[in-house]
Parts: sequence; structure tokens; C-alpha cells
Amino acid sequence: MNWLYVVLGAMVGAPLRYLTDRAVQSRHDSVFPWGTFTVNVTGSLVLGLLTGATAAGAAGSPLRLFLGTGLCGALTTYSTFSYETLRLAGTGARGYAAVNAVASVGAGLGAAFAGAALAGAVWS
Repeated sequence: MNWLYVVLGAMVGAPLRYLTDRAVQSRHDSVFPWGTFTVNVTGSLVLGLLTGATAAGAAGSPLRLFLGTGLCGALTTYSTFSYETLRLAGTGARGYAAVNAVASVGAGLGAAFAGAALAGAVWS
């Protein structure tokens, strides 16, 4: 039965990733991959919140499987982040590539820590 939670979460996360990426990217006239950046930071925030909620005993296994594995697994994308960073570097936009790599990792970690802290404040 656990697999069903993962599948349902992925059924929400995959289209959400695509639609968010397209909506965000269409608003920026730049080669910087704002859509991928947005979904990855958002997913990190959600996983941070989920981690904090789990640590406080407020999130059980079904929610972790649905949100953490399913939704966030389909929403976030390390492979696209890597591809877009390499594409930027390969097309001469090395500055954007470096900013994408540093900002994505930094913002993702920051969002995860912020989510965990927020969850700790809410459920402590």
C-alpha cells in the first residue's frame, strides 16, 4: 500500500513541476533557468517542513511517502539542474552557470533549514 502514496504524490508533483517551470520561465527573458531553480528551492522547503514535522511527531509514514518521496521526488530535479548548468557553461554563459550552481545549492539548503526551523516552531 505504501507504493500508492508515492504514486499519488508523483502524479501531483510531475505536472506541478512542468507547469511551474513553464510559468516561471515564461516571465523571465533570460537564459538563467528560473523555473528549475524555483521548483528545486520549493521542494527543498517542503522537505524541510516535512522533516521538522516528522521530528516533532506531526507527520506519519503516509504523509512522508506522499509528500517527501512522491511529490517532492517528482517536483524537484537534480538532473535538469545539472543539464542546464552544463548547457549554460557550454554555450558561453559560464557566469550564469556558476551562479546557478552556487545559488541553487545555497538556496536549496537554506530553504530546507528554514522549513525545518519553521516546522520546529509550529510543532514544538
